[in-house]
Amino acid sequence: MATVSKLKTAGDLEWQARVDLAAAFRWFARLNMHESVANHLSYAVTADGTQFLINPRGRHFSRIRASELLLLDANDEDTLRKPNAPDPTAWYIHGRLHAKLPQARCIMHLHPKNATVIAALADSSIPPIDQNTMRFYGRVAQDEAYGGMALSDEEGDRLAKVIGDKPVLMMGNHGVMVVGPTIAQAFDEMYYLERACETLVACYATGRELRIASANVAALTAQQWVEYPELGEDHLAEVKAILDAEEPDYRS
Repeated sequence: MATVSKLKTAGDLEWQARVDLAAAFRWFARLNMHESVANHLSYAVTADGTQFLINPRGRHFSRIRASELLLLDANDEDTLRKPNAPDPTAWYIHGRLHAKLPQARCIMHLHPKNATVIAALADSSIPPIDQNTMRFYGRVAQDEAYGGMALSDEEGDRLAKVIGDKPVLMMGNHGVMVVGPTIAQAFDEMYYLERACETLVACYATGRELRIASANVAALTAQQWVEYPELGEDHLAEVKAILDAEEPDYRS
C-alpha cells in the first residue's frame, strides 16, 4: 500500500509555504493583478510572526521561484543595508505588520485595477450588492490618511493600527491589503476582493441605482463565506495543478 508523505519538520513547512507563495505570485501575474516589479506578498514562518518570506526586490511576479523568496526578520534593523535587501516599501509595510500583528500570517499588498479604482473614490466602501461583495460586509477597514509612499517604520505601524483585526484594508489613494491565517485564504480573499470591486465598478458605470441587500442578509452571507475556508485551499490547489502542468519552475 502506498504511504502518504507528511510534512514533519520546520524546513518542510517553510518549503511548502515557499511553493504556495510562489504560486500566488505567478497566478496574480496571469490575472494582471501585478504592477511592474512593485507590490509584495509575505508569509510568517515563525510563531511570533517576526520571520517572514517575501519577494526579492525587482523580480517580476511571473518569474518568482520558491527558492528565491527572501527570509527576513522584522527585528533586524540592518535589513535594508544588506546586499539582498528587499524593496524599502516592502520592508516598512510588511516588516512592521508582521511585527505588530502576529495573527496576520499572510499579508498581500497589491494595486489591482478594480480594487484600486474603489480605493480612489471618496467613498471606498463595498456595498453588499451581490454574493461576492457580501463576502466583505463588515470586514473591511478604511485608510483615509495616505501621505506618500511607505518609507518609514511609523507608516508601517500606522497601517497596522488602521487595519486592526480586519482582514481587508482599502488603502485610499493607494491600493489594497489583505491579511489571512494561511496563504491559501489570503490568496482567495484577494481574488474575490478584486472580483467584488470589478462588479461594483461595472454597476457604478451604469449610473443606475444599486440593489443593496439588507444588513441581515449581508451579514449572514459574510459569515457563510468565513465558515468556508476550504474554498481557498481548493482554489490554490487547482492553481498549483495548472502551474505544475504549464510552468512548473515556480516550485524550484
